[in-house]
Amino acid sequence: MKSSESPAQRGLLQLWRPGLCEELSPERPLLSRPVLQVALGDRHGLLLAQGGLVYSFGELPWRQCALVPTAAPVLERALLGRPVVQVSAGGAHCGALTEQGGVYMWGENSASQCGASDTHTQQGERASPEPVMVPEPSPLGVVDRDAVPPVAVRVLELSCGQEHTLALSAQNELWAWGSGCQLGLVSRSSSSRSPRKVEHLVGRHIIQVVCGGYHSLALVRGSPAQNPNTRNASARCGRRQPAQVSEPEREETDATDHGYYCPLGVELADVTPGKASPHRGSPRRRPAAGQSNSPRNTTPPTTTITADHRGSSGRDQQDPDGQARPWTQADGGPKACPLVGWRANKNFPDEAELREFLRRLSGHSLEEDEVNQCPGAKEAGPAANQTPEPYVDPFDSSYDEHSVAGTHTEGSGGGPALPPSTPSGGVEEVEAVQEEEPAERTSSPSRVYGKPRSPTTPRSRMPPGSPSSGPRGRRSPGGSPGSRHQAGEAPEELPSLETEVWSWGRGAEGQLGHGDQLPRLQPLCIDTLTEEEVVKVAAGSHHSLALTADGQVFSWGSNNCGQLGHINTPVTVPQKAKLPDDVSVWDLSAGLDHSLLLVDRDCIQPVILYCGQQRQSLSQRSSPGQRSSPGQRSSAGQRSSPGQRSSAGQRSPSRTESYTVRPFLLPFCVEMGYVHSVHSGAQLCGALADNSRVCVVSALHELSSRERRNHRSLQGVRKEVLKTLLADSVRMSLDSPRTRLLVALSESFVRLSVLTGRHSVALSNFLRESQHRDVTSLPLLTQEGLFQETYKEYSHSVGNFQVMGGFQNLQKLSEKRAGPPPAQQGAAPEGRAAEQDDPLRILYQPLELLHHYSKSLLKLAACFHPSSAEYKSLYQGCCQYETLSLSLWKKRKGAEKTLDFWTKYSTKLPRTVCVPERRLVCESSDGSVSLMNGGRFCSDWFVLFNDALLHTQSSSHTFYPLSCLWVQPVTEDSSGLVAIKLTSPEQSLVLVASSPQKRNQWYRSLSGAVQQVLGDGAQGRCRSASYTFSSDGERERERGLRGAHYSGVWRAARLHGRGALTWPDGGSYTGNFRNGLEDGYGECLLPNKLLEKMDFYQGHWRDGKIHGFGKYSYAGGEVYEGCFHEGHRHGYGMLSSGRMAKASASVFIGHWVHDRKSGYGVLDDITRGQKYMGLWLDDQRHGRAVVITQHGVYYEGNFKDNRMTGRGLLLSDDHTAFHGEFSEDWTVNGKGVLSLSNGDSIEGVFSGLWSSGLKVSGTFTKFLLHQENGSRSSLPEAGSLAVCADQRWQCVFDEFWSRLGCSAGSTGHADWRTAWYSIAVTITTGRRESPDLSRSQSRALERLEWIPQPGQPITASDYNNVRHYLTRACETPLHPLGWLVETLVTTFRISYGGCSHFLLQLAVQELRSYISRCCALLRFLFPWLPEEGAVLPSDNTQQGVCVVSCSSLIMSVLLPGLYPPLLTLYYQKEESQAASYWLKLLRLNTEADQSLLSFLGVSRKFWPESTSVLRDSKQVESGTKDSCFVSAVETLQQISSTFTPSDKLRLVQRSFQELTQEVTAQMDGAHFLWSMDDLFPLFLYVVLRARIRKLGAEMSLMEDFMDPHLRHGELDLMFTTLKACYYHIQQEDT
Repeated sequence: MKSSESPAQRGLLQLWRPGLCEELSPERPLLSRPVLQVALGDRHGLLLAQGGLVYSFGELPWRQCALVPTAAPVLERALLGRPVVQVSAGGAHCGALTEQGGVYMWGENSASQCGASDTHTQQGERASPEPVMVPEPSPLGVVDRDAVPPVAVRVLELSCGQEHTLALSAQNELWAWGSGCQLGLVSRSSSSRSPRKVEHLVGRHIIQVVCGGYHSLALVRGSPAQNPNTRNASARCGRRQPAQVSEPEREETDATDHGYYCPLGVELADVTPGKASPHRGSPRRRPAAGQSNSPRNTTPPTTTITADHRGSSGRDQQDPDGQARPWTQADGGPKACPLVGWRANKNFPDEAELREFLRRLSGHSLEEDEVNQCPGAKEAGPAANQTPEPYVDPFDSSYDEHSVAGTHTEGSGGGPALPPSTPSGGVEEVEAVQEEEPAERTSSPSRVYGKPRSPTTPRSRMPPGSPSSGPRGRRSPGGSPGSRHQAGEAPEELPSLETEVWSWGRGAEGQLGHGDQLPRLQPLCIDTLTEEEVVKVAAGSHHSLALTADGQVFSWGSNNCGQLGHINTPVTVPQKAKLPDDVSVWDLSAGLDHSLLLVDRDCIQPVILYCGQQRQSLSQRSSPGQRSSPGQRSSAGQRSSPGQRSSAGQRSPSRTESYTVRPFLLPFCVEMGYVHSVHSGAQLCGALADNSRVCVVSALHELSSRERRNHRSLQGVRKEVLKTLLADSVRMSLDSPRTRLLVALSESFVRLSVLTGRHSVALSNFLRESQHRDVTSLPLLTQEGLFQETYKEYSHSVGNFQVMGGFQNLQKLSEKRAGPPPAQQGAAPEGRAAEQDDPLRILYQPLELLHHYSKSLLKLAACFHPSSAEYKSLYQGCCQYETLSLSLWKKRKGAEKTLDFWTKYSTKLPRTVCVPERRLVCESSDGSVSLMNGGRFCSDWFVLFNDALLHTQSSSHTFYPLSCLWVQPVTEDSSGLVAIKLTSPEQSLVLVASSPQKRNQWYRSLSGAVQQVLGDGAQGRCRSASYTFSSDGERERERGLRGAHYSGVWRAARLHGRGALTWPDGGSYTGNFRNGLEDGYGECLLPNKLLEKMDFYQGHWRDGKIHGFGKYSYAGGEVYEGCFHEGHRHGYGMLSSGRMAKASASVFIGHWVHDRKSGYGVLDDITRGQKYMGLWLDDQRHGRAVVITQHGVYYEGNFKDNRMTGRGLLLSDDHTAFHGEFSEDWTVNGKGVLSLSNGDSIEGVFSGLWSSGLKVSGTFTKFLLHQENGSRSSLPEAGSLAVCADQRWQCVFDEFWSRLGCSAGSTGHADWRTAWYSIAVTITTGRRESPDLSRSQSRALERLEWIPQPGQPITASDYNNVRHYLTRACETPLHPLGWLVETLVTTFRISYGGCSHFLLQLAVQELRSYISRCCALLRFLFPWLPEEGAVLPSDNTQQGVCVVSCSSLIMSVLLPGLYPPLLTLYYQKEESQAASYWLKLLRLNTEADQSLLSFLGVSRKFWPESTSVLRDSKQVESGTKDSCFVSAVETLQQISSTFTPSDKLRLVQRSFQELTQEVTAQMDGAHFLWSMDDLFPLFLYVVLRARIRKLGAEMSLMEDFMDPHLRHGELDLMFTTLKACYYHIQQEDT
């Protein structure tokens, strides 16, 4: 504990010997450090002190020490420097666990319980004999040899038994070593020298593991039940059906029934039907005083118990008047010091009143239910009618140990409660005991509805989504169960209650709990404990204990000394220990023949109960006149009656041994302080405590004790009240809504009860964790959200059931079943009223726990300094819980007020108004407010609920949801009007108050209710809410809002912000609103009644109409993507009509005006096989245009009314051309000139269609006969009659300027700043409207929200920054520049993709126009850029100078998208030359390198003699190919993977440089200058080996778009050399 707890005030250890109750004087080890943990073995013990120091005491034969006194333990110096976090003591060996997960073992090793050292070989291979004793702590490696490579295992928990050791690893795997079946290993050998994995528990979440004498227990988190048909073999043998042992006559058959039999887990060789396997004796163990040499191997004599002295049922003693008096002695006299306040702070009403109400409600008593549920109750025989044995209070200060302890002579054997393990005992004794007292049911108690659950039914105790559904965290080694966590892993604060107990090993005494006495070789689940919420287990020598979350203890196994705490039978299955009803156990331990229980008492300080063997001296025996207590056992095994005196002849002359049959209080434990853990061994018991004077300790114990009592009380309500309320007879009497509310209430109560149980277990673990206590890690603080959510849900469920009159219905049902009421008396109504609220008070009572949490946290905070972090955290938690408690109390009062309102006005309101979640705030039946201008005879009634305002006028009722109601006080004017204005989405109301006080009261109520509905954003002009319109109201629009539902943001009762609007006909809109209309980006579904399908639009809106850029998908299959204006297609847009298989499939891209094609556009008519590129007017082709048909015919001319008329040009694929007059579609009619492909021409009058034949009347001219110069007749070039390139796609650039917020051609500084701000807003809006953006894309867009600041001279680095910005901007369509580039690429691809080479000139002109206009835009955005061709000095001298070229900047982002169709056009134009070039290139490349160099005329001094391949030199031989000048060839090949002419020219330059470097290297670095005679043939070789297929097209593209500053320079010379090589290859005669 921090700042309030010193080391001297905690870790106080007390040790005493078991059984000497009156001679006890607990010893304290003399250590200067506080003890953090104690481990007790048979005759020795270990202490873990602060700082990781380990001390030993007792008999230590491995250290050649006769006896180390308890008061002076010796330090284990071998462990110094190794921080130990846990110690464990077995029968005669010891174990220690370090903070790093290392294991150290020492002590006796006769059964390999200390394991093999690292020098030994693997299991089964003995390289050297093991030492019998390990004198000093030695490291033991736990290695997983199944892993490849083998890895060391980190251990988190260690436990030692008699001859075995178990370790729990950080990987949640169990490891075992030693000897015996208690290892749980699947092996032919019964021992293991080295740690081996317990394969049967692999995959399960193990919480705790403990070792008994010769058996083992594991607490495992429960796993979902599997389908019996799909379980694997291990699951079928590891899980069995629940043992039914409640009927005595079935005991014998159950021992061998297949339900208990595990095929893989029984030593059949040592077991016979009538004989159990004997215990394996320990060679080192000496008999205790008064015991034989082998007490476990001998058969105790048979003891007979009469029916008059049968076991008590654990209830309080009752007087003849039927009242329970638990604090009286056996003779009826008062106790000397009765416990005061044991029932103080009782959270629930009187039990008698509760049972009476439930009896009337269910029609029969609860006792009848208990009897009917017990199959063995009717067959119990005469013993069932005997008077129950009075219960003796173990906490009475006058309590005498002799009153509960019987005496027996030495060697008299065990007690009568244990079925002996030998044939002489047999089943007869078990039957005798069961005749005395009916056995308890071994099945689990009911959970929610009081019904046992089938083992194959999935567990449903925990609510879905609760924190316990995740993996439970681990603690550091040595911590308490349920609180450990692995390094680097966040622990789960609250432990899980869904647990299972698994056991294996020897079972001759029934210590395995499977209903038989058979051993188990493998772990097997104890099904009777599966539903009991076990949180801790303990294993003694031959018995086992299990602690549940509600403080109950289950015990099974050997009971020869009463160590089980009960005399129920059979002891082979878990039975509850007999404890007072109000006792809550929260820690336990098991020793050789005794058990210790740490329980709560009235004064918060825990006390210790003991049950087991008693050793008494002769002088302390009871006198002949002393009356024995009802729990005393005599030497003959009989229990004396209250008036019977014990016989002196039955006593031993020297020393007498006795045992208890129920736990009793150790008188000296009160002086120990605040005990937080108990420990047991064979010869010693121990307890660790904290100083009682430390306020933090007392506050923590008080909180933990109260929480355990709360959980137990909640469990009682859960089993009794909810079971009765959910009975079929009660549920059938309620209507369906109330039944659903009752079930919801029950489920929320179960979640609250489970949360309280998990919290109580977490607090108990927190107290036991004495090494690491930090109050800031209390679950109340770390899991505050879970607590608040659970309590709010529960309060809501109770209030809903109360508001709907559920408790009134239950009371009426109770009165109806109880019969007619007695005569009315004066005080009867009050008494009955107090009784009517029993269920309501019970179910509201758990909410008071929040106040107790607040008080506990405040008490803890008072222990720290106000400036400390602990104080601040605790005080903040205190305030949070107190605030929640007050809030829930107000909600309870609101529910009561609402119930009274429904009862009073139920006939005046429709039934639909009454809903469970609705609460009354105020109403105007007193005339406090009225409707302004409501009329003289109008009766207006306003009722304000927590979710809506109800306006009742005559017989009409109008609801106004508070989420969409705006409240505003009306300012008083000269008329004295006192009113409130209410505004809803459909209408406005003005409420006139009767006085200013009433106005203020209603205004506060309305504002508070609205604020509660909206939360933090209450009373703001903007809020998020949902609303369904009932009529058009004042805000009627074109589509109307009748029946529409809106969910989104509002402002002053108008749709404003982002939201979703849906109509009953299926239409919807999701996007932004402004002043009640669609405005901004949105997605809309519009019903098409004609086609009975939906149109879909995704884009921008303005003032309720489609306006801006968007995509509209029509129900008929058409898709339009482009610009809109007031709901019409206007501006740039692309319309795709139909599909490829349809008859009307086409794509139009161009300019639109009010839904009509107008301006320049391209129509690709897929059905007709034509592409129109020209002007449009009112959806008709009108103006200059170009038409390409699928047959390769090219038309160019003027169109009018969809017809080509006037002068035009026709070109064919065979190079035939016609220039003349046209009429109609493609009809030649008039004068013209026809030029043939061979140069001949015909001039005259033509008529007809080109496809069907032409009629000619004219003159034929032969080429070369008429013209001596040999030139063809002049014809207009292609494109001369087409639309000018600068007039094309003007709509695209207009849209770009509009996105910048400027007009086309703007140049001013104000326009420039407006443009950049528009860019930033566009990017921000696009990011918000694109939720699918990745993190990298969003980060890249953030970098684009940059506004440049001109003013300084630009440098080369600034120019490169502009280049990088332009590249990033064009990568996303959210940026206006990116949209422009993407749109231009789309238009270019649609226009020229897959077309004839006749369009090359048009494409080149259009691309140049793109570049020109984009350069103008670039200079507008970056006005400080220098003039074209300006030289900028570089910051890096090695990079040279930088030349400004806007065209180069634009082509770097534009050409990558235009490159494929443009290069195709170039290639089609020069297809014949390219084919010749490629054919000759392939032929020349068949030659070897030296042959080709010789053929090309390369000087031999340039021939390489060797070449380097992967740094290996390779000789160039006569047959070698493709090995010369490889780097130059590879560099030139990259010309096809670049796009801009400047990049391609740089590759040519680099190729020359690579060629020069290789030649220089061959000439030993001699400097020389190239001559063209030497360079050309060598570079021709490089071009040939590069094998560039479309080299001619690449060169044409480079020549057409080369930057002006690159011409007439070095790069131009190199480019000329490349062209010369290309033409030389074409002309080469191969």
